[in-house]
Amino acid sequence: MAIYATGAAVGERESLADVIYRIDPDETPLFSNAKKETTKGVYHEWQVQELAAAVDTNYVNEGADFSYVNPTATTRVGNYHQISVQAASVSNTLDIVDKAGRDKETAYVKVVKGLEQRRDINKSLYKNEASSSSDPRKAGKLITWISNVDAPSDMAAAANGNGTAAADLTGTAAALTLAKIDAAMLAAYTDGGNPNMLLMSPTNKQNFSGLSSGSVATNQITTSAPKEAAIVGSVSLYLSDFGELSVTVDRSCPNSEMYLLDTDYVCIGSLPGRMMNVTDVAPGGDATRFGIVSEWTLIVKAPKAHAAVIGLNGS
Repeated sequence: MAIYATGAAVGERESLADVIYRIDPDETPLFSNAKKETTKGVYHEWQVQELAAAVDTNYVNEGADFSYVNPTATTRVGNYHQISVQAASVSNTLDIVDKAGRDKETAYVKVVKGLEQRRDINKSLYKNEASSSSDPRKAGKLITWISNVDAPSDMAAAANGNGTAAADLTGTAAALTLAKIDAAMLAAYTDGGNPNMLLMSPTNKQNFSGLSSGSVATNQITTSAPKEAAIVGSVSLYLSDFGELSVTVDRSCPNSEMYLLDTDYVCIGSLPGRMMNVTDVAPGGDATRFGIVSEWTLIVKAPKAHAAVIGLNGS
């Protein structure tokens, strides 16, 4: 006897999950860990100062006159804001029809575009690009603010440390070693810095986890009482001679670089109401249009508090 089955029937509803699955990475470690500040102009400035070198001959005779020495004058530095934009236009029909995984298409697209903008800003922070007032304005990116670096001997090495010039990265790339990280950490520490975060690419995280130096690089042990401790197969904390560094993986970080940052002195500044600001645009036909705008800059409050390992070959 013939069986009346779904293949012959008409009217079966489609089986479509009411969820949208998205695996694209949306973490933004550098952007998220930087403090946030409100700025007042397209060129934001701040002051940095260095103390006089310490001496071991600070003693005088009884009754001696003072010797007056003025402190080192502050240095004024600054960075331009750049404007990042994501925009979309959604038909009003699409907004009201019944959809799986979301209600209003416009609201959903705004969320997606917001995530994309955060990723764009995070990736942009790693670009070797100096601050520029030329249209379109550009913020000086992270590497242009760091003068404490470990680099191959034939590489010009550091930028000038004030965001006004790109780093010269011409040279022979080398493999990652713990000695390179230690040298960069020493440079920052000598200048008074106390980096607490070590930013690296996924490739360099694998390379770093494979390095061995006694008990210096240790695998983190995660405990959850009353269960036994579980070993996490990656290094999450680096115990240097000059402090602990939280190892943070950033997909946007280049394989050629690794950053040692003091997060107290790294900020993202934005003009009032201009960070991820959703701006509705006048309707263009039968559609809803909008833009997400961020007018932002990188503020490296104490450039010498940080360091970098550059000229890596990804191995």
